[in-house]
Amino acid sequence: MLPTGTISPSPTITRESSSQGSTRHTVIRHALVNDGLLQEGEADAWRIARHPFQITSAEITFFEQLGHHLLAFYRTLNRLYLESVKGQQPAWIHQYFDQGKPESLLAYARMNRFKNVVPHVIRPDIIPTDDGMIMTELDSVPGGMGLTGSLARTYGELGEHVVGEADGLPQGFAAMLLSRTKDTQPTIAIVVSDESESYRAEMQWLTLQLKNQGLAIACVPPQDLRFNDDGLYLPAQFGERPVSLVYRFFELFDLPNIPKFELLMYAAKKGLTTVTPPYKPWLEEKLAFAMIHHPMLEQYWKAHLSGETFQTLKRLMPHTWVLDPQPIPPMGVIPGLTLGDQPISDWRALGTASQKERQYVIKPSGFSELAWGSRGVSIGHDRSQTEWTQTIEHGLDSFSTTPYILQEFYKGQLYSVEYYDEQTQDWTAMDGRARLSPYYCVIGDEAKLSGILATVCPKDKKIIHGMRDAVMVPCGTGLNKNRNVQNER
Repeated sequence: MLPTGTISPSPTITRESSSQGSTRHTVIRHALVNDGLLQEGEADAWRIARHPFQITSAEITFFEQLGHHLLAFYRTLNRLYLESVKGQQPAWIHQYFDQGKPESLLAYARMNRFKNVVPHVIRPDIIPTDDGMIMTELDSVPGGMGLTGSLARTYGELGEHVVGEADGLPQGFAAMLLSRTKDTQPTIAIVVSDESESYRAEMQWLTLQLKNQGLAIACVPPQDLRFNDDGLYLPAQFGERPVSLVYRFFELFDLPNIPKFELLMYAAKKGLTTVTPPYKPWLEEKLAFAMIHHPMLEQYWKAHLSGETFQTLKRLMPHTWVLDPQPIPPMGVIPGLTLGDQPISDWRALGTASQKERQYVIKPSGFSELAWGSRGVSIGHDRSQTEWTQTIEHGLDSFSTTPYILQEFYKGQLYSVEYYDEQTQDWTAMDGRARLSPYYCVIGDEAKLSGILATVCPKDKKIIHGMRDAVMVPCGTGLNKNRNVQNER
């Protein structure tokens, strides 16, 4: 459990000379270019940090334990959904998750052969706040693995201590893949769709690391897969062995645009190959956070989760509601949602909230091109009252195809980090707010922490995400003397 105190102040940082700083930046940038993650001759796509983002030993313990809680959450959520489908739990649960999904996908996902399968790479997005950690997202098809792995290795080679060790992510990912197949010498395909093209370079880097570990693996677009009666095959240049395991790096809402997606699903259905993460859209919805806080489901969570896991998730996951336009009976209220001190029974009442009362985020729950990255995100106190009212209406109007959620907004704690300024050719400090994204690789019943990516955006940015002005860097273990300076202002 994480104490309320977060990252400690650090010793005074001794600045490098301009030439030393330039050399360090050049080494990091050259490694990223060599790994295919930056382009030669172009400006940095994000700000390169001088050192890893340091976290305390207590925080490392918190992140190591968090994987266990998240794996238990996925397994219990999966069970809750399937019991709802069977009528053993209220129907509204699966109906919320199923909203806007094609029946063919739902029928496939509910097949008994896939019943207990859950994602095997888990990545939450964690915001350190003055009152502790808050989890804003939970992703089972996460980008950033290759980037985090490449950065961890680069800083490790510079003598820095990084969470998960320098090769923790490739090793964890390899162990996860091998645990998903019974073949002693499996052939593995990492399938990256054209729609996910911006992540192809980092998945190719990850593939190369696993190939260097001795795995028979290739990163290919789906159209390059071949199908025979006995299974899926990689292109001829990769050999003629059938593919034992496919790592799916494409979104389920994109399926109609994915070449050969029917053949891939058919091969998994017939047991000719294994696909991870599974085709389970209910495990890729942000509205899952609403379930952990719903008073009608509290006893279910308590019955299937340990007390520590349930309390940890309730504390980490912000209160979340599904923007459901169906009328609420006169005697009913929206559980846990108030305006001032008064409970409300109509979402539109939020349109009258003052700027101070609009400490909420509205965003699509999932199964949409707007549901990843910072797309589709609206922050209440960053909008005019007219814009906020329109955002609420849009969310309600979209319910039948893409449900939206309302979620409490939390402001991140301020930190000072150093990045390389290309104009001054030296390291400079930036005050910003951080998002920490730990990567867990599931091996059996263990969700192993394999690395953490920190994204630090300037303090005037409301949404923390990868951008040119952001510092992106792996988290460090605090074993080196240079530490992030906590901003106390």
